[in-house]
Amino acid sequence: MCGIAGLIDPSLAAQPEALQRSARDMANAIAHRGPDGEGVWIDAAIGVAISHRRLAIIDLSEAGAQPMMSADGRWVVSYNGEIYNTEEIRREPSVAWVKWRGHSDTEVLVESVASKGITAAIKSLNGMYAMALWDRRERVLHLVRDRLGIKPLFFTFHGGKVAFGSEIKALLRLGFVPREIDAAAVSSYLKFGYVPAPGAILGGIEKVMPGEIVSIGVNGRISRSRYWRLEDAVAQGFEAPLEVGDREAIETFSSLLADAVSRQMISDVPLGAFLSGGIDSSSIAALMMAAGKGPVRTFSIGFPDLGFDESAYAARVARHIGSVHSELVITAADALATVPLVPEMYDEPLADASQIPTFLVSKLTRSHVTVALSGDGGDELFAGYDRYKILTWFSRYAGLMPIRFRGAAGAILGALPPAILNHLSHLFRGGMVPQRLGDKVRNLSCVLSLDPDGFYTRLVSLVPDVGLHMADRENPPGLGGTPPGLGVLDRARFLDTVTYLPDDILQKVDRASMAVALEARPPLLDHRIVEFAWRLPPRFLVRNGETKWLLRRVLDRFVPRHLVERPKMGFGVPIGEWLRVPLRDWTEDLLAPARYGGGILDVKPAQEIWRKHISGEKDYGYQLWTLLSFEAWRRQWAEQMERRAAQASNAMAIPAGR
Repeated sequence: MCGIAGLIDPSLAAQPEALQRSARDMANAIAHRGPDGEGVWIDAAIGVAISHRRLAIIDLSEAGAQPMMSADGRWVVSYNGEIYNTEEIRREPSVAWVKWRGHSDTEVLVESVASKGITAAIKSLNGMYAMALWDRRERVLHLVRDRLGIKPLFFTFHGGKVAFGSEIKALLRLGFVPREIDAAAVSSYLKFGYVPAPGAILGGIEKVMPGEIVSIGVNGRISRSRYWRLEDAVAQGFEAPLEVGDREAIETFSSLLADAVSRQMISDVPLGAFLSGGIDSSSIAALMMAAGKGPVRTFSIGFPDLGFDESAYAARVARHIGSVHSELVITAADALATVPLVPEMYDEPLADASQIPTFLVSKLTRSHVTVALSGDGGDELFAGYDRYKILTWFSRYAGLMPIRFRGAAGAILGALPPAILNHLSHLFRGGMVPQRLGDKVRNLSCVLSLDPDGFYTRLVSLVPDVGLHMADRENPPGLGGTPPGLGVLDRARFLDTVTYLPDDILQKVDRASMAVALEARPPLLDHRIVEFAWRLPPRFLVRNGETKWLLRRVLDRFVPRHLVERPKMGFGVPIGEWLRVPLRDWTEDLLAPARYGGGILDVKPAQEIWRKHISGEKDYGYQLWTLLSFEAWRRQWAEQMERRAAQASNAMAIPAGR
């Protein structure tokens, strides 16, 4: 895991010192991603520079240093991530001629590209990655992102110049990079809590899409192609569904997941796993133990102050499987102290409050190991989210009810006080009452008159009426379409996998873990498992109301059901309570009319829901957190943009007499 950055600037041709300085400055902006080394490669004749910050995981010697050039001298690569099938690629006839200098996956990658061409080489990879490949012969820069979007990659083409990097902060070290906040991106952020790809919060900057190759020539020609699409995996799954019995399905999936976990345990540095005690993380930790590669370290954090504490469940699972378990008890004060760090950690506003505990568990984990496996992806692939149950119920029953009756039912549910229902779910946590019951009931009251697709959009919306808050009163577009022929559940799974998963969950984990130089690997997002999941008939996903049915049966082989059977909790934090008391001054400062919104947001509706929230009239915690997260980000980044523009201009200046 590393950080990559670079630029193409024809105005710096024949100025090697300026190129070196610019590329190194970009890399230094993301030094936290790679504290073990740095490197810069330039082609001064045409103004190309590629930089790298290294977090050494495989082949700790200089033979694994980057940027790395292929043996034939044509290709230069700077790459962030991990490739898990390098041994198979090394045995391919196409690379039989290579005299290997070391055993790094970077060398396997660049020589495979040199031998097979970029598309064929990338398609053969099993891993997570974001990379820049410079073709010296054709003078083309290729930016590539892994199939599921595990690793981030941003770029801009502006005024005939190119900049790219693992994080936006690297791009902002260059004076030509656009710095204006995109109001359309803000609108989408308020709706969904993240900025959907390929957009970015700053106009003119884009994300490389999951499964995409963006090719940029020195002549300014840009082409974009997809080497893998979830749509194709869905279509292939429907053409060839897994028509087998329960026993064979369990055996097939168990073997596949065990192989994915074993592959991702490759490391020349200490390795462990996040463990919440839930289905996904417990499955990964159990299979790590079963792989027999030595002791396994697991990590969890406890939040006794917050009422969302899963650490006891994690400890029970750890004892059963025999992992070496570490647990850190986090107080509310510890969590609150993280809030001011978030805008700097995340280059874009992100309204997912679980970013706070994710950072804290990453920090704990990094104090013991350098690599951690996670359970991310299980909910999207195997239908684990509570909203899938609600959607299925809505489609099956509410759709049969006439609109006027649904409207009346919504009015009755809307009259129930959310605060009281939330308190009940808190009192009975660990039982069958879902967390944040009041919020869920309130959301249900608002959507009973919608069709299933509108219902899904409402369920995933954080600020229902975005236009009310936008100064231009514009509402954002939707999340896009789905392949034809999908049912309600599969449409939701598909949309979550191509939007919420890469743009929220995976970016949250990447920034939180890389802030402390920890490599997080999600075995459930091995592309073979993703493709397998879309071959599964519905009975293997949900059966008799039990979600993630097939994944649970694999876990049954290692962990008794009573240790993991409980309502889904996740990394929740009591945002509503925090805003009313310990974060009240912070909130009111951010909502101050003189500074709020930067001309993009209207302060009046924000102050109105704040008034209702602190009075206890309604719990607007998550809606407020979404607005406040943007405002905190906007203030910090507005100040930094001005400073970085000045720094970049000074750095690009050529001393007199040169």
